[in-house]
Amino acid sequence: MSPAASALLEEWVRHLEVERGLSSNTVRGYRNDLRAMLEHLHGVGVDDLQQVRLPMVRGWLAREQSAGASRRTVHRRAAAARGFFAWCRRTGIIDHDPTAGLQTPKLPRRLPETISTGDAIEMLDAALAAAAEDEGPGGRRDVAILEVLYGAGIRVGELTALDLADLDHDRRSLRVTGKGDKQRTVPLGAPAWRALDAWLAVRGELVAETTDAVFIGDRGRRIDPRVVRRIVHRCLAAVPDAPDLGPHGLRHAMATHLLEGGADLRSVQEMLGHASVATTQIYTHVTTDRLRAAFNQAHPRA
Repeated sequence: MSPAASALLEEWVRHLEVERGLSSNTVRGYRNDLRAMLEHLHGVGVDDLQQVRLPMVRGWLAREQSAGASRRTVHRRAAAARGFFAWCRRTGIIDHDPTAGLQTPKLPRRLPETISTGDAIEMLDAALAAAAEDEGPGGRRDVAILEVLYGAGIRVGELTALDLADLDHDRRSLRVTGKGDKQRTVPLGAPAWRALDAWLAVRGELVAETTDAVFIGDRGRRIDPRVVRRIVHRCLAAVPDAPDLGPHGLRHAMATHLLEGGADLRSVQEMLGHASVATTQIYTHVTTDRLRAAFNQAHPRA
């Protein structure tokens, strides 16, 4: 990749971070996608973006697919290319958008794997039992993490970013900063709040440096998302026949169980922080599938 193309890539990345406010994970993925495309173009002798044509971009995507990239990865890379060239066109870097006619087939919506209400209760009960035997503060922290993930349905990055000032004790709610730095208020049930209070009472035993983070890792600093994932995997492993899910699985479970309990779609959308209700609607398919399974098993005319 030429130095000019590399500089342009970083300028676009800053646009994604500052102007569009995309998450660090999304920006990292787009940066890698665009770097791969620009290196491919450089390899075929094209460094001037004005010379890029649609067949060149299609050729890159086809090569990626032939190299073993999944349909979802190819779909994301096509989206990155479209976003990059559209930005170049808007800013006057190029006078035409070579991806204007680029189309990719829609990906099938994958139903999220989740756990049953019984599995969730058994997981939390097992974590409480383990915490009762733990002489240190780690057990209480782990219970609070599970309760907040399942009770509030927040993302793992949102959980690890929580500060003490984000807790509203009077209203029993959390101020959560989600994708695009958008803030929302999420209510928390009584069991989750009790677990949170129990953890906060011993939080100081783990803090090794001045930090406002709600959840602290064993080294005394803000807990890492990878540690949270290990906690969830370990606690779910204690539930017989439960699927091996991470923190996002508990988010799926919260949404599914809310809808099964009669919550309206718009309220669930707001709690999850989805920009579009279409994203939340996938959980209605999960609950419908469960109803269909129960019908097929129990109804004499199924």
